[in-house]
Amino acid sequence: MTETNDKVSKALARFDRVMTVIDEKQGPVAQQARRERQRKTAQAGRVARNVVVAMVAVAAITIGVGLVMPIGMFGFLAALLLAAAVVVATYYWSAGGGEPSIPSVPTDVPNGEMVQRFDSFLYRTRRALPAPAQTVVDGITSQLGTLRQTLERTDTLDPDAQEARRLMSVHLPGLIERYANVPAAYRSEVDGEGKTVDQRLIEGLQASRTALGEVNERLARRDLDAFATQGRFIETKYGQTDEV
Repeated sequence: MTETNDKVSKALARFDRVMTVIDEKQGPVAQQARRERQRKTAQAGRVARNVVVAMVAVAAITIGVGLVMPIGMFGFLAALLLAAAVVVATYYWSAGGGEPSIPSVPTDVPNGEMVQRFDSFLYRTRRALPAPAQTVVDGITSQLGTLRQTLERTDTLDPDAQEARRLMSVHLPGLIERYANVPAAYRSEVDGEGKTVDQRLIEGLQASRTALGEVNERLARRDLDAFATQGRFIETKYGQTDEV
């Protein structure tokens, strides 16, 4: 019986690995990877643009000073060193100083950008999670397209927007960060309620997915109600009535 259970467990593990590969090549993870590449391409474009602007500014200053007084060889070398320093500083400022080992979601960006940063955070941390947790993360990711559309039209101080922002920038990233801090050897230990660290992680992710889904539904419901109200108004004001 034990041998049979071992074979079943190994077969299920192989199946999970195969499905993971398929998902990463064709499924939602592949779509997430494309979005991440698009974000990185856009970021690289912004970095290149800022570096070019910085170089042009240093060159303009150098030419301006040279028109007023000779700068000489030392002045030229100083201008080159200044240009190099400005380029390096501009690069790190535009790139955000490099990516941390555990990424984070900023709390001070507009709603739409926060959803994008959260999507990037999930993509970059997904592989460090156990397979069942990755499935829940994929479910969260599938909600983000609609959530971004609704949040972009919602004021940042709106209560629903605030709840979604806390989930995306504080609570869920904090859950994953704390999970990553737990040594792998201790993640299978059972706590006082009979649950392992992995189980706690999955439950937290599931609760987050449910909460984001509820926020998304409430925001979408507002748009539906506003549309219905506008439609009734136009129908009442401009609708034709049959004359006897």
